[in-house]
Amino acid sequence: MRAVLASGNRHKLDELRGALPGWELSLVEGVEFPPEEGSTYEANARGKARFARPLADPGAWVLGEDSGIEVAALGGGPGVHSARYEGWQDRLLREVEGVEDRSARYVCAIVALSPEGKEVVIRGTLAGCVAHEARGSEGFGYDPVFVPDGEERTVAELGNAWKREHSHRARAARALLEQIAS
Repeated sequence: MRAVLASGNRHKLDELRGALPGWELSLVEGVEFPPEEGSTYEANARGKARFARPLADPGAWVLGEDSGIEVAALGGGPGVHSARYEGWQDRLLREVEGVEDRSARYVCAIVALSPEGKEVVIRGTLAGCVAHEARGSEGFGYDPVFVPDGEERTVAELGNAWKREHSHRARAARALLEQIAS
C-alpha cells in the first residue's frame, strides 16, 4: 500500500510508518500547506488531504492528519490550536499550575483519501494528565508534559518505541487499517 502524508512533519511520518506496517509512506514535500482554519481536527485533516490529493501519485492513498492536546482545566484547549499555542509546553505548564484536575487527552484525526476517491475518517485518543514539569527527551510536541493513564512517566520518557505502539496517532492508524480492511 502506497500513501503520502499531507504534512511536513517528519516526526509524524516516522510515527505513522511504525503504526502502518507494510505501507510505503512518504511526505508531500516542497509545498506550503494552507493554514489550518477548521474548528475540528477532522476539518483540518480533510483540508490537508484534499490539498495534497492532486500533488500525489494517482495510485497512492493521501493521508491528512491533525492532532492536539485537550486539557480539562483549559476547557478542552488548546485543542485544534495546539500547534499554534504560543510557548507550547511552558505555557501549558503555567496555565495548569496549582490546578487539581490536570486530566488531558491527546487526539488525532486522520482523513484518508483512496486512489478511487473514497474518504475514510478516523480518530484516535490517548487519555492522561499534564505533568508538573517537562521530563524526557524522546517524542515531540507535548510529549515531555503528558503522562498517559496507567503510567508514571511522560511520553517523552516512555520513548519513541512506546509511542509507536500506544499513542493517539498509533491508535488512529490501527483504526484506519481496520476500516480499510472492512
